[in-house]
Amino acid sequence: MKNSLILGLIALLQLTSCSDKYLVYRNNYQFKSANGQPDYSNLDYWAAHPWKWDPSDSVPQPLRMEISDSLVDVFFLHPTTFTKKKQAAQSNAAIDDDYINAKTDYSSILYQASVFNQQCRVFAPRYRQAHIQNFYSTDTLKSRIAFDLAYTDVKASFEYYLQHYNNGRPIIIAGHSQGSLMAERLLKEFFEGKLLKNKLVAAYIIGWPVPKEYFSSLTTCTDSLQTGCLCSWRTFRKGFVPRYLKKENGNAYVTNPITWTTGNEFASRKLNKGSLLKGFKKIYTHTADAQISNGLLYTRKPKFPWSFLYLTRNYHVGDINLYYMNIRENVKQRIDMYWKR
Repeated sequence: MKNSLILGLIALLQLTSCSDKYLVYRNNYQFKSANGQPDYSNLDYWAAHPWKWDPSDSVPQPLRMEISDSLVDVFFLHPTTFTKKKQAAQSNAAIDDDYINAKTDYSSILYQASVFNQQCRVFAPRYRQAHIQNFYSTDTLKSRIAFDLAYTDVKASFEYYLQHYNNGRPIIIAGHSQGSLMAERLLKEFFEGKLLKNKLVAAYIIGWPVPKEYFSSLTTCTDSLQTGCLCSWRTFRKGFVPRYLKKENGNAYVTNPITWTTGNEFASRKLNKGSLLKGFKKIYTHTADAQISNGLLYTRKPKFPWSFLYLTRNYHVGDINLYYMNIRENVKQRIDMYWKR
């Protein structure tokens, strides 16, 4: 037992050591922008695209016998990967930064965007994302300019997608964290009150709040089969409220990603069909439960091998991965219902 514990601690230290697993991929991203802007006619400026292999195409070993379909597109907006403190003075990432592009593809695109690949063609644009410090800066004008620049790219990529790739296909809009902030704006500009709303299967706005007054007609999904609506949640350990969220007072739409309802009923971890954790190899079942409270999603401490060493109470990075199989199943359910309506 003692030897097993020591080996486990060594493995954990290896996972969290200062070695950077993204460095090995940098040589795959040697393209350069002539003017510092993305060119969405060039596949290099897409983190995920159906016309090339990319990490969103990856499937964990236990799921490789799944029957796939792709009559629907997902437009996925990745979270913040521009996070190094020494670069905080730089408001936005360079679109051709090889390290950031490698980190984006082998973190978010691999572990998050892949949740859609059984049922969708995956489109995920690179964009000049705002540095993470912009979420905390007291210089609100500078931060707003940084987020506006990021959205300029997101909007341009979506317009290019609509013109060249969509061809009338149904769409899922999805994102995480900063990507969800961008997705909110995209939904408001292109879908709410617009004809394109009829093509919206659903939106998964994860890891970022959707204020209840933000949309006038686009509503939250209230069950697992509703279409043309949005799902949103932010995951924390039961009882924990981060200081920076205490002023929200529950003013955000929240979906339970196990039951796909918006009430405060408790969903047991027995209903959790599988989490995808580090290594992208194994699906761990019954890891996390779910319950909505005061505008947030809560779970007791997740259960997986060596989880007793997992001390954080903020499960932001696991918003998708903790409920990976439930999301994967729900995407299919909503697409099936979309075709029946």
